[in-house]
Amino acid sequence: MSSWNLPIKELGEESLVGEGVTFRSITETVCRVTENKAPRGWWIAFLIAANFTGVMTLAIAYLFWTGVGVWGNNAPVYWAWDITNFVWWIGIGHAGTLISAVLFLFRQKWRTGINRFAEAMTIFAVICALVFPGIHVGRAWYAYYMMPFPNEMSIWPNFKSPLIWDIFAVSTYFTVSTMFWLVGLIPDFATLRDRAKGKYRRMIYGAVAVGWRGSNRHWQNYERAYLILAALSTPLVLSVHSVVSFDFATSLMPGWHTTIFPPYFVAGAVFSGFAMVMTLMLITRAVYGMRSLVLPKHLELMNKIILVTGSLVGYAYAMEFFIAYYGGNDYELFVFKNRATGPYWWAYWTMISCNVLSPQVFWFKRFRNSIPVMFVVSILVNIGMWFERFVIIVTSLHRDFLPSSWGYFRPTLVDIFTYAGTLGLFFTAFLLFIRWIPMIAVAEVKGVLPEADPHHDAGDHGEHALVAGHAQQPASAEAE
Repeated sequence: MSSWNLPIKELGEESLVGEGVTFRSITETVCRVTENKAPRGWWIAFLIAANFTGVMTLAIAYLFWTGVGVWGNNAPVYWAWDITNFVWWIGIGHAGTLISAVLFLFRQKWRTGINRFAEAMTIFAVICALVFPGIHVGRAWYAYYMMPFPNEMSIWPNFKSPLIWDIFAVSTYFTVSTMFWLVGLIPDFATLRDRAKGKYRRMIYGAVAVGWRGSNRHWQNYERAYLILAALSTPLVLSVHSVVSFDFATSLMPGWHTTIFPPYFVAGAVFSGFAMVMTLMLITRAVYGMRSLVLPKHLELMNKIILVTGSLVGYAYAMEFFIAYYGGNDYELFVFKNRATGPYWWAYWTMISCNVLSPQVFWFKRFRNSIPVMFVVSILVNIGMWFERFVIIVTSLHRDFLPSSWGYFRPTLVDIFTYAGTLGLFFTAFLLFIRWIPMIAVAEVKGVLPEADPHHDAGDHGEHALVAGHAQQPASAEAE
């Protein structure tokens, strides 16, 4: 038997895939999802998500026709669900860059089973996030004023404004993340091209595979490009959400004016991003039979990261209270006391329960390896991180310096439908992703396995077990 078809354990290296898995079965397991007909459950989920997206479209159209007065925002709560949802979605997109770029540079091989999920989630989350800056400006048709070119009045954007920094940071993040994702997909698109039976399917996958043949030169260029993009993406993990935190930290508003915001926001972003990856992965792993490629080991390591970042977020919550007390600023101290005991106490304690308390179960190995526990915790973390952004924004604004200015924010149906619609947009894009694109990086998963015979006959340029760091002559996974 050729080494291409040996069970992985017989190849003599600790595996990151399940027992009895062969190089061929990795390809079959991943590619069959895109080649077979979509199951009924996929269509049901897709129609539900698409309907939510349609609701968002109607809500935004009504907003444009009527004006931002249809939102629940009021004096003094000028920012509410719009910026809350923007920051929440940006945070969710952070796990993709961390898993793909940072763990790649640190040569963490366990990332290969989950990086494609995370990368796709990053792209879709940023798209959802960009909906809100576009509509919260009021006159969305003038949003181009924020771009770095003079408008018809010869007025340049105010580069001292953190909102302009957001434009630069998020657009750069989206561009680099998309390029990184697409470059990593090229070998797998070639696999789908070579397996395609229909003419149009072969043409489409052939176009996105950009002529990939798996030659030594192709692999060398691929590795170089992948490494460069990983190096460019890594600073974005720290910079993007730090810049988003500057929307608050550079103001003088009590509750926002604090230097802990940049690292605190970054930790929270990674925290919520990993939780969303966990939620989506557990469902997809079970539905599409990916248990042999996404092992409990992968999930346990993700749970450890959730535990660490959750503890960092809890530390930041405590430091906010300490600094408010230690600084002796009565207004700062009032804001934090108001968060815990004021009208929005329920939001604050929901945040604490979900973000600080629920991840602590992962100190115990039994719970770190329990699928139901990790699924529930991932849902709670996603909920808690939304409430964190809500608490930061609304509870800092709803009680102004003058008691006569105090107010209470209540979302309207337009607020709710817009947010629910972005969830629909996210899941619509995600369902299309798992339907037409390999949800697990075939080439990278094979690359962490013991190397097969490099002199074996090459039959199909798309089927291979080579990835970055192992450029050699391509060999076919179908060869016997």
